[in-house]
Amino acid sequence: MNEIKAKIKNFLSKFFGNHDLQPDEDIFALGFVNSMFAMQLVLFVEQEFQITIENEDLELENFRTINSIVNLIERKTAILVQ
Repeated sequence: MNEIKAKIKNFLSKFFGNHDLQPDEDIFALGFVNSMFAMQLVLFVEQEFQITIENEDLELENFRTINSIVNLIERKTAILVQ
């Protein structure tokens, strides 16, 4: 598991109790996510990975799974490098 995935899984595991969250598992479908948690997740991603989540990034698909969050972070950091 790469470092980004590990950090995200570690953050999410604080809220998901004993559930072993898989990289492609839909966190919204599991019923653990409410609007307050969604905001915490966005703030975590911004602070931990030093990126800005723009309004157009606030789509459910970008935050549905660990893998989708990793993809968002990789896209945002690739833009910063250019």
